[in-house]
Amino acid sequence: MRVLIIAVGSRGDVVPYVGLGRRIRDAGHPVAVAAHRPFAGVVRENGLEFREIPGELRDLVSHAPDSTLSPRFMAQRIKRTTRYFNAVGRGVLDVAKQGADVLLQCGTVPFGYHVAKGLGIPSMGVYLQPIEPSGDFPPILFHTARSIGQRGNRTLGHLALASLFPVNRVVNELRVELGLPRVGALQALAAQQVERWPIFHGYSPAVLPRPADWRDGLSVVGYWWPPAREDWSPPQELVDFLAAGPPPVFIGFGSMAGGHGQRLSELVAAAVRQAGVRAVVQRGWAGLSVASDDVLTVDDVPHEWLFPQLSAVVHHAGAGTTGAALRAGVPAVAVPMFADQPLWASRIFALGAGPAPVPMQRLTPQRLGDAIRQALAWPRYRANAARLAERIRADDGAAPVVEALHGLSV
Repeated sequence: MRVLIIAVGSRGDVVPYVGLGRRIRDAGHPVAVAAHRPFAGVVRENGLEFREIPGELRDLVSHAPDSTLSPRFMAQRIKRTTRYFNAVGRGVLDVAKQGADVLLQCGTVPFGYHVAKGLGIPSMGVYLQPIEPSGDFPPILFHTARSIGQRGNRTLGHLALASLFPVNRVVNELRVELGLPRVGALQALAAQQVERWPIFHGYSPAVLPRPADWRDGLSVVGYWWPPAREDWSPPQELVDFLAAGPPPVFIGFGSMAGGHGQRLSELVAAAVRQAGVRAVVQRGWAGLSVASDDVLTVDDVPHEWLFPQLSAVVHHAGAGTTGAALRAGVPAVAVPMFADQPLWASRIFALGAGPAPVPMQRLTPQRLGDAIRQALAWPRYRANAARLAERIRADDGAAPVVEALHGLSV
């Protein structure tokens, strides 16, 4: 059975699907991963077929610091968003036409479900974030973790799906091309409920339990871990830095905060001095760069290798980085920006694995330095993180997906 995984997003969105793809391949199914061009290497080096989906995500998550609310900036952002989803929607159809017996759809875009319908092949959801409306938390599309109650959260969840106008327009363009009737986002959601369309959520139920008000067919199975980079060895400079003193703090914002590199670098440097810690700073898309005797700036380093050697992890609370930090069993300081990040940040705090989040919009050297000191000074954060890590490591998130694929092939 030829399996096609649609993996649209940043590196943190893509590499879990590479790990899932390897497990599926090891179970005897050829696997292709469809993603943006920068991730061709990580897909192919793990023995999976790469299929390119056009589009540049960096254009959507990067912006100029002082113009985020200007009419000109907003008009440009709408234009970029429309262009991006047009390219992705067309790309999903093109890669599916290259051949697949089953399609696994990520949660960041809904196109795969409709394309699979039109091509007459089975499909399943493999989500890194909860998209289905629930009373347990507000929709991630509203960029907040502040609950307004069971009924309010569910109502907002449906409203959020219905408001994705650029995405919904592309969905219907694809459906018309495939000979399917037009549908609204809520109609598609209702159809999935009737079909009991399976969606597997690739995060641990110990981190975010399955809501009781979710329909049948939705499951929370555990993280899909990135594959180990067997041919990778750490830079000697990093090895020497780790050995030269007490465990440092990690600070990195992944694919977030593009265009803010200089401002954030200065802020991070001041926060590290204030907290009196050593730090490993990851450049990421923001282009962070901090140089001092107590700070080492690095490029991409496997989190599964680095994080267990650290005293704490400061990160943007993306799904992948949150999972890696929790798996390492070290305290985390969350600095969320938007989408699902506030939700994961709130879970870190609720589970006692780190202090209260510091939203990026409110980040200052004082607030970041205070949060780092608190993460290190309170032993309960490390104890809770260690206990949570044991539960997370006990999950086998890939097994239910493989089992479901075997059921399709019977």
